[in-house]
Amino acid sequence: MDKALQMVYEYHETTKHAQHKYAKSLGYMDWSTQPDPFRTYKGAEVLKLPLTIKNSTPPYHLLDDSLPSAPIVKESISQLLQFSMGLAAYKESGGSSWAVRCNASSGNLHPTETYLILPPLMQEQVGKSSIFHYRPKDHALETLASFKTTFWKKLPERSFIIGLSSISWREVWKYGERAFRYTQLDAGHAWQAFVISSKMLGWKVTRLDSVSDADISTLLGLTQKTRFFEDENPDMLFVISPQEINPRLSVETLVESIPLKFEGIANKLSPSMQKWDIIPAIEEATSEPQIPQPTTLRSEIKRTPSRESKDVVLSRRSVHVMQKNISTITKEQFHTILESVRDSQDSKDNSAHLAIFMHQVQDYESGLYILIRNFADKEDLQKEMDAKFRWSHTEFEHLYLLQIRDLCATSKAISCSQDIASDGAFSLGMLCNFTDQLEKYGAHRYKELYWECGAVGQQLYLEATSMGLSGTGIGCFLDDDMHGLLGLKNNRYQILYHFTVGRGYVDSRILTRPAYD
Repeated sequence: MDKALQMVYEYHETTKHAQHKYAKSLGYMDWSTQPDPFRTYKGAEVLKLPLTIKNSTPPYHLLDDSLPSAPIVKESISQLLQFSMGLAAYKESGGSSWAVRCNASSGNLHPTETYLILPPLMQEQVGKSSIFHYRPKDHALETLASFKTTFWKKLPERSFIIGLSSISWREVWKYGERAFRYTQLDAGHAWQAFVISSKMLGWKVTRLDSVSDADISTLLGLTQKTRFFEDENPDMLFVISPQEINPRLSVETLVESIPLKFEGIANKLSPSMQKWDIIPAIEEATSEPQIPQPTTLRSEIKRTPSRESKDVVLSRRSVHVMQKNISTITKEQFHTILESVRDSQDSKDNSAHLAIFMHQVQDYESGLYILIRNFADKEDLQKEMDAKFRWSHTEFEHLYLLQIRDLCATSKAISCSQDIASDGAFSLGMLCNFTDQLEKYGAHRYKELYWECGAVGQQLYLEATSMGLSGTGIGCFLDDDMHGLLGLKNNRYQILYHFTVGRGYVDSRILTRPAYD
């Protein structure tokens, strides 16, 4: 077996949670080494962006591909960043204050960093292309490099590039060996956050799926190791444009134009770090070049009227407590939520199916259901899962009833005894086509599967929020207990992420103040 794939399988098995043994972590919060949640580059020129909170945005239910394209200027770029990776609010309680961002993150730790590569759009660029780092705390850009290139001739006019990277240490500090999983989920959340923020401006997001991690590192300056204390790893490269482009676009001429030395030294996030050998090992194993495939077509979503899209984005929150007695939702709400995640942003296959614990949805019996997001897997799943399952059709296309029973206690137990998994309207596990995808596409696909799940999670957050409901991602779950419930006896399909939707309890003792003065 390929060594990189073998490492992926070993890592995934090693970091599973079980009743008798959770994945290894420090076991306590080492506050003396808590990472700084904000990356800055000392010595880089800072460009403040105009706040766009007063800008009107389309109602959330009207976000689709028919909206007119906004001009690409400083103000529109500012809006794109503010409503994707920017701060949504500050929370205060007991003398402590912490930032909440538009993109969800496990533990509110936010390992994902954002970079922009812009053609000469803004006055400050003086005829040159530039690479910037986004500082969400200040809503500002840091200029890292300026250069000339002919690359932009390959793209539609007024296009630019977004790059995402991850600082795994922010998650490792709290979660230990399982942290790589959460880091990749957060990258997926960020991906979908950009998709939604771009739709507000009538822009399209295309992930370039044939660009190697090495080239992304070069473009973002991450190969210049003397500028960093902690490792920062490449994730994704997007083209933001008024129209769809080929996801296999070559960036070779852009890479060749990048200067050898960037401005700015990255701030040291912690005075010291714990050493977890398995983390750099899995990072290296999954850094092989990506394998491009045909792009998946995506359908439009039919929604009921809702608030401005920016208000939905800014009010998205994770909740710790569901109001069990009032979490019932209507069948129509449930169908709208499912419709919003029927398709994927992934340019390979929709690999994540939704195994659903139905608790309080009108006109649906309590029990276990599955939404098949890639119908090519249905027959295989029927063979792999419990032979006693019904596979009864429901009103929603490709949603099947597997078993009628009260699963509140079971869903809670599987989600590390968290009440949020049982007290909402429904909870779910994202069941991925695992070994077939890894064997077909290589070890890098392991990260991509988590990106897909993270993107689905971000969309579930926003769709629930638009209806006045609450959603919360659940990274702590007993992997093989869930597989056992589904009747799975091997690793061909694996659960990578859990999520719950209901009506969250709002703690009035926690104060909220604006993100930016």
